[in-house]
Amino acid sequence: MAAPLSVEVEFGGGAELLFDGVKKHQVTLPGQEEPWDIRSLLVWIKKNLLKERPELFIQGDSVRPGILVLVNNADWELLGELDYQLQDQDSVLFISTLHGG
Repeated sequence: MAAPLSVEVEFGGGAELLFDGVKKHQVTLPGQEEPWDIRSLLVWIKKNLLKERPELFIQGDSVRPGILVLVNNADWELLGELDYQLQDQDSVLFISTLHGG
């Protein structure tokens, strides 16, 4: 069983507006059978943090196109995207590059 993880989740570029305007969240992910990865983190975020209009953040089991994801300041595309296994004290930043008019 995977131990609980303490992870910093941050939203920017307007994405924080979907989370009551709060940019930084220090979250404790509960222990579970499978190791935590970005895919399971997104499910957790949708259930626990996302306040409105999930379609602006989530598409299918990933983030919408136009949302950049950085894990410890590295592009998640270099780390395996949804399959990246979270480590204790990781920092995950979601930045929206979508700007409506």
